[in-house]
Amino acid sequence: MITDPGHMCSANKKKIRVLQLGSSNGLFGAERWILALVNHLEKEVVESLVASIRDASDSEIPLCIEAEKRKMKSYVIDSSGLLGVSAVKQLRKIIVEADVDILHTHGYKTDIIGLLAISGTHCKIITTPHGWTKNPDFKLFVYEVVDRLVFYFFDRVVILSDTMKRSLEKMPLLSKKLDVINNGVDIEELDQDNVLSDELLTWKENCFLIGYIGRLVEGKGLATLLKAVASHATADWKVAVVGVGDKRDELIALAADLEIEDRVRFFGYREDRVSLLRLFDVFVLPSRSEGTPRCVMESMAAMVPVIASDIAGCRKLISDKVTGSLVQVDNHKDLADKIVELQSDPELVNRYKRNGRAFIEEHYSAVKMAENYTKLYKKIV
Repeated sequence: MITDPGHMCSANKKKIRVLQLGSSNGLFGAERWILALVNHLEKEVVESLVASIRDASDSEIPLCIEAEKRKMKSYVIDSSGLLGVSAVKQLRKIIVEADVDILHTHGYKTDIIGLLAISGTHCKIITTPHGWTKNPDFKLFVYEVVDRLVFYFFDRVVILSDTMKRSLEKMPLLSKKLDVINNGVDIEELDQDNVLSDELLTWKENCFLIGYIGRLVEGKGLATLLKAVASHATADWKVAVVGVGDKRDELIALAADLEIEDRVRFFGYREDRVSLLRLFDVFVLPSRSEGTPRCVMESMAAMVPVIASDIAGCRKLISDKVTGSLVQVDNHKDLADKIVELQSDPELVNRYKRNGRAFIEEHYSAVKMAENYTKLYKKIV
């Protein structure tokens, strides 16, 4: 754990000190969202700290590693068990010693631990829920229900979309705590990262490359993508799957069962994900449920055409036939047809590239998101 012995006392401090508490699972949507936010917050007003709760004492914490690369103070909090008491004590110590004004949490575990940790301190607490699981198992369902109940004890609950806000407004008396601030992509960072992966360049030779970047979990619907590829055995399609998750082995087995294992490659977690993304001919997100999917936003900003499920979160970003294509959930035939359509129509590809980039620049930039959060932090303090 990194401490900050030179912090200023509350009486003399000019900046608002905000501690972002994120996940230790990897650099996925929520974690990249945190990095994009702190990168663009007004530095003269907000001082950002980053922390993550680690369940396994020997595991690396990608969020904190990346934060340190960007010269941000970071803290690793070791926790024994799902909601370890030790994590609460460690976090409270950080809040007091670093003189944190606002704790900003992201997810049910950080929400609950964070709420317990601020008890007895001057620290305010806000949360940004990044979406909920569709058809969760019983244990996860309980955690997510509890998470929504503890929102009553937060100073603010900042929602990423009007759809999520409407679902929370059904909870009595919670609406007065809700704000909506759109998700945002660090477009500058994407533009600067213009290296192409030699590894993927070699593998994609003479093919139409379909790509996915994200967690390999049940709700992402990746089996639908594999079935779509298998349904066109003679097509020159290959699939690059970038990410980790508990469904990885199952997906590898499915690719073998469908006899497309030579056309699908699992790249695992990659820090150079953008160098792979830029080589995709199309990015596909066949999810059953999403908040506002960051992977789609990044693809559109990088001018990679997108095909995504026709669900609320994706419809916020994709206007069908304008900024991308929408497909029926769990319908591999519809997905295959949309891939064929895109591959055979260069004008459609150019339209999606052009319109997708313009839409993200106008509505979902990290700069605009950070401006809104700076205003909110000032209001809360």
